[in-house]
Amino acid sequence: MKNKFLSKFDYVLILCVTILVSVGILFIYSSSVNSDGFSVTNEYIKQIVWAVIGFVIMIALTLYDYRRLSSLSFYFFAALILLLIYTRIFGRYVNGAKSWIGIGEFGIQPSEFGKVFYILFLARYLDESKNEQPLKRFIYAAGILFIPMGLILIQPDLGTASVYLPVFIIMCFIAGIPVVYILYALLLMCFTIMFAVLPVWNAEIAQTPVALISVLTNFKLRAILTVAVLVIMFGGVVIRRYLHGPKYIKWITFFSSIISASLIFSVILGKVLKDYQIKRLIIFMNPEKDRLGAGWNIIQSMTAIGSGGLYGQGYLNGTQSHFRFLPQQSTDFIFSILSEETGFTGGLLVFLIYIIILIKILRLVRVCPNDFGSYICSGIFGMFVFHFFINVGMVMGMMPITGIPLIFLSYGGSSLLTAMTCCGLIMSINCRKNDLK
Repeated sequence: MKNKFLSKFDYVLILCVTILVSVGILFIYSSSVNSDGFSVTNEYIKQIVWAVIGFVIMIALTLYDYRRLSSLSFYFFAALILLLIYTRIFGRYVNGAKSWIGIGEFGIQPSEFGKVFYILFLARYLDESKNEQPLKRFIYAAGILFIPMGLILIQPDLGTASVYLPVFIIMCFIAGIPVVYILYALLLMCFTIMFAVLPVWNAEIAQTPVALISVLTNFKLRAILTVAVLVIMFGGVVIRRYLHGPKYIKWITFFSSIISASLIFSVILGKVLKDYQIKRLIIFMNPEKDRLGAGWNIIQSMTAIGSGGLYGQGYLNGTQSHFRFLPQQSTDFIFSILSEETGFTGGLLVFLIYIIILIKILRLVRVCPNDFGSYICSGIFGMFVFHFFINVGMVMGMMPITGIPLIFLSYGGSSLLTAMTCCGLIMSINCRKNDLK
């Protein structure tokens, strides 16, 4: 009986998670130490508490049959929507986004926990809709995406909202949704963001402003362009459907519909996000343009990483963090401190541990006989990959500053508990992968 209980756990995954969480606590402590050698915050103590709670949740979920969550997923998703609405009305602002609820120092970020609820509900829908018409299936799945994503965007929290998209894309791909539909959703999001940020980039970042981009800032010109693209789209539909035009007309219609929809949605996104928030997202293209303002974080982060060299300056010996040059250093920029104090070697070891976790999840997607379990694994894989590469790319100056934490390492109860909940689900699926459907 004891051996059967112990066999349920994936000890390699538990070891990897334990190492990352422990490293995170060590460097959260390091980030709290000032130039005099004294800790000025108790964040590392809170992180230890969150880690203990997270391990309890992870073990409990491993013992729980994940398949029972399918019938509960709708209630989880409904609770998420209600929490996001409540947060938008009664939540408190943190870093410019009204995304937290709680009392005093105790608070949670519903959009973080919501990733798990969203994955579970989307996995249930994709599992139950396998025999439905692909376009209908895709539209319903997109609706499951846009409801929570839209509520998070109006907080506004573009960073957290953006995590929901790769989860959606990977789960739809694994579920057999035609690639052309997935490509449509991806291009629509990319063009919407591009049209929203281009005017700010042109005015604030570009060395030489581009006159053509003024079309996006002039209401009349933008309206004319939108109408023209819509005419092309509807013309393509008529030619293709009623006049049996050549196949390339289909692609003209495809792309013109994306452009027209993006032009419309980008206006809405531009209203939700302020210019300073957009500038913060795109300043990575040229941080020297505002080195004492929006570009400060990236410049200091790159300085910290570069000063680490091959082996680092030694634990608790980093200068950028201890002299408080790095803002948000225990959360968004924790990897900068790690790289400064352990160098390229420490950063590489962290990379390898993440890769082990990702490979284990990806393998489970392939071998799990239960589609519901495969979809859950693929969603968690998408979330982990996006968090890792966006955060590491951000601190290296290659990605926008979006406020996306480095899972397991960054300070924050909501992020850590979400990640460990996901690991519990992974182990629950893993230990039942040989069960019948």
